[in-house]
Amino acid sequence: MPWNPRWFSLCIATYMTLQNGVTSVLPPPCDSPIYCTGDLLKQVQTAKLFNDDKHFVDMGLRESPEQILQTFQKLVEKSPDGKVSRDQLLQFVNLSFTPPGQEFEPWTPQDWHENPKILAKISDGKLRRWATELHALWRNLGRKIKEDVKNHPEFHSQIYVPYPVVVPGGRFREFYYWDSYWVINGLLLSEMQDTVKGMITNFLYLVERYGLIPNGGRIYYLRRSQPPFLTLMMDSYMSKYNDLEFLRSNIHLLEQEYEFWMRNRSVIVSLGGRNYTLNRYHVQVGDPRPESYTDDLELAENLTEAARQELWAELKSAAESGWDFSSRWFVSGSNGHVGTLQDTKTSAVVPVDLNAVLCQTEHLLASFYKMLGNVSKVQEFEAARMSRLNAVQAVFWDETLGIWLDFNLDTKDRNKAFYPTNLAPLWAECITSQSHVEKAVQYLKKSEALSYRNGIPTSLFQSGQQWDFPNAWPPLQHIVIEGLAKSNLSSAQEMAFQLAQNWIRTNFAAYEKYKAMFEKYDVNGDGKPGGGGEYEVQEGFGWTNGVVLQLLDSYGSRLSGTSSVGYSPAAAVLPLLALLLPRRVR
Repeated sequence: MPWNPRWFSLCIATYMTLQNGVTSVLPPPCDSPIYCTGDLLKQVQTAKLFNDDKHFVDMGLRESPEQILQTFQKLVEKSPDGKVSRDQLLQFVNLSFTPPGQEFEPWTPQDWHENPKILAKISDGKLRRWATELHALWRNLGRKIKEDVKNHPEFHSQIYVPYPVVVPGGRFREFYYWDSYWVINGLLLSEMQDTVKGMITNFLYLVERYGLIPNGGRIYYLRRSQPPFLTLMMDSYMSKYNDLEFLRSNIHLLEQEYEFWMRNRSVIVSLGGRNYTLNRYHVQVGDPRPESYTDDLELAENLTEAARQELWAELKSAAESGWDFSSRWFVSGSNGHVGTLQDTKTSAVVPVDLNAVLCQTEHLLASFYKMLGNVSKVQEFEAARMSRLNAVQAVFWDETLGIWLDFNLDTKDRNKAFYPTNLAPLWAECITSQSHVEKAVQYLKKSEALSYRNGIPTSLFQSGQQWDFPNAWPPLQHIVIEGLAKSNLSSAQEMAFQLAQNWIRTNFAAYEKYKAMFEKYDVNGDGKPGGGGEYEVQEGFGWTNGVVLQLLDSYGSRLSGTSSVGYSPAAAVLPLLALLLPRRVR
């Protein structure tokens, strides 16, 4: 029997259902024989016509899919071995496809204005001018999808949404799910209510249409999501505008998205004689990612077909996490050494941060239903949150280290490595005891992660992947800083400010040098963009701008664009402890 990836996907989906005892409702597949699967995609991508595989799958069609497939098939039939030459493929693609970006039309947000109130809160003149320029960047990152995408979806990989969006930037031409949470928070500080409401409405539209919010705005992302921030986006919007009618009309879709995660991404963890229901990233689809086709193909070239399909499904699960890629998802190699990208097994990890987000989602849904007067729903989500609080504490909390740690389903053990997300329950206020707050703060104070002056590294392991050392990512800085700020400990609140000062200085120094905002930064050196991974560092950058505006809003009266060389929060907060934390030599 020949290998059938659809059969493989069905098998692993069925296995998951039997393992979890949960009815799994799979999101719709992408069946496009051009953008998602098939010989045309394989031949074009493996011919390496473009530097970035994403380029091809973002191109539009000049003719119907049927006509393009017929043209391609004629080329195949003329080729002795069925393999079309690179020159023929290049000519075929140029004649049959339009360049990426043609699915958008020019758009300037009508609710943008020059002087939002946040600017007056920033004391440092240089930072105020910088914030003014960041506020202006929203106009450059705005996109409106043409009606042709709605009327002729078969000609595009772009997913149509009815309202304009603000995108991350660079190769990320379309909207992305979890990026948009920090983008929206920045837009709210820029007082762009209509743009924010439109973006949230787009996500609600996607839930209604597909049953989930895909990773990003392309059909090749349809079977994977990203960290579920929709309800948190609604909370950010409601906190500023208290739009009860908007909430009332759409709360069923917030709940529907939550149900997607509970039906498709839940897992039962048995520990200490008790069962706990938590969530993980688990995409049940094989085949290479269309936007990274050759990377995935080359990574799996020496594996059996079954092992290849399993690895590709795990890579998609890592992409769903937003951390694509990281040693966080690697299974250990021989002799206890950390594995490599080929050892990715994301579905075996029950992540702290995903469950913290869902804990906050349950709390917010209960709060929203309370606003709307639905007592039974309030009780339902309060009970769900209490159940998760107990599960988070039982499964993730490590009493020896005094912190929450990812749990591995295969080893039945916690991953003791440092990640900023270990502190996510502080940010989500998903905690059962004040003593846990105090211990978590002490854990961070003792961590080597505080010895880097340009931000908190994503991990302390240098794997060459972009979600590892030495890169620092804006959303992770914000999660740690806001978590510390929510604490009632004065030392934690001061640490939050010092970390905010470090991050602002890093971003500002890079902006002054490069006149650009980047998706990630290097904790070493003097304020430079990060690196590693599958593609060059991207400029723009939506969530970077959003996090900076949030920190300027919180600490604008105290922040400075410069600070002394060698400054570290550990030295500022705990001078004696800093002596015990020498900079790690690599």
